[in-house]
Amino acid sequence: MALPHTPSGQVVSVLPLGARLAQTASSAILKAGQLEVMRVVLPAGKSMGEHRTPGEVTVQCLEGTVELQSAGTTHLLRQGDLVHFEPRALHGLRAVEDASLLVTVCLAPG
Repeated sequence: MALPHTPSGQVVSVLPLGARLAQTASSAILKAGQLEVMRVVLPAGKSMGEHRTPGEVTVQCLEGTVELQSAGTTHLLRQGDLVHFEPRALHGLRAVEDASLLVTVCLAPG
């Protein structure tokens, strides 16, 4: 069963979840011709293994703290931090504490 996506023109809140974070699952916000936007929820200790996307991607930390692995280095993303990756850049995430992220993926490279 496909998840429903937000219709064009509809406003969606991406504010931090706060006390609801532990009870919230990751969700697709929209998927259009060239764009996919998701709220990724990672409980402390959980990870999203190293992977690549065909197009550019941004990851914005909405709340919590996440370790970001890329190009052999590790960085901490905290609330308000944003990172951009070029197409096919290898990257992975691990939650240091409960976290939610706004992930935007360009589905069609270049």
